[in-house]
Amino acid sequence: MAIAKAERLMNLALCLLGTRRPLTKRELRSSIEAYIEASSDDSFNRMFERDKDDLRELGLVIETVEGIEGDIGYLARRDSNRLPPITLDAEEAAALGLAAKIWQQARLAGAASGALQKLRAAGMPLAADSADYDAGQPHSALEPRIPAHEAAFEPLMLACRDRRPVVFDYRKSTAAHPEQRQVEPWILECWRGHWYVAGWDRERQAERVFRLSRITGKVRSRQGAFTAPVPDHVTVRETVESWAGETATGTARIKLRAEHGYPLRARALALRELGDGWDELEIPNGHGLDAWLVEFGPDVVVLEPAELRADVIDRLRAVAKG
Repeated sequence: MAIAKAERLMNLALCLLGTRRPLTKRELRSSIEAYIEASSDDSFNRMFERDKDDLRELGLVIETVEGIEGDIGYLARRDSNRLPPITLDAEEAAALGLAAKIWQQARLAGAASGALQKLRAAGMPLAADSADYDAGQPHSALEPRIPAHEAAFEPLMLACRDRRPVVFDYRKSTAAHPEQRQVEPWILECWRGHWYVAGWDRERQAERVFRLSRITGKVRSRQGAFTAPVPDHVTVRETVESWAGETATGTARIKLRAEHGYPLRARALALRELGDGWDELEIPNGHGLDAWLVEFGPDVVVLEPAELRADVIDRLRAVAKG
């Protein structure tokens, strides 16, 4: 049905753009197959009015003209529907070309490819780097990639764009079972290979950041508008960094099993081999470090400070209780 509607809209748009004079409903019905197959005049009228509104919502300027004999006709003048000239400098064009290469998911890949083709046709300086890339001969040994394998990415992307509240089940790193969250999503951001969504948690009445890989089941849209204002600047990355202990207020000493916990080793300020398969690390200590350490399970033992050790033990006990 979606394909049939898209084809019907395309045919109607072509008819209105291709005519030199206004076309009446009668003429349009006899020219478009889907309208010819309408079971009645009422069915055709409803279908036509919906299609006309949809095309206008998509940006097509459709004029309504009254003829000499009182007949109402419709047309879409090419001059009224022609986009203004696109002017981009070399840096802007290069940025667009790079952004188009980044996306890997199918929904955005098609749109990005089509946008580049239109820009090339308009004479934008994209042909050189894009042609090499399309021919399988990239001009650089490094090509950026931002994969989005989580099923929640696409519905959340659309919800952020359309400002629609959503509901999903979310499993925290310290919980054995997921909990339902009602969220007004603001923005998606990728940080260290993981996607996060920031938004307003309705139940907790506060800003929250959720990691997409911890969303279980489907993301379901809800009717209605946002209840909280969307801030001009959403600090997703800064919030995630603070949860991961990046904004350190001190240091912590931990024991880490040898050949394990490479993300912790990468952030270590000092490392000492203890023997018996264990190492001692000094790492930055900030808000949320306890939640991150819990993810490493039995491979990590907190030595100090005592408050961090107690927080990690409490979280592990919560997980064990389910």
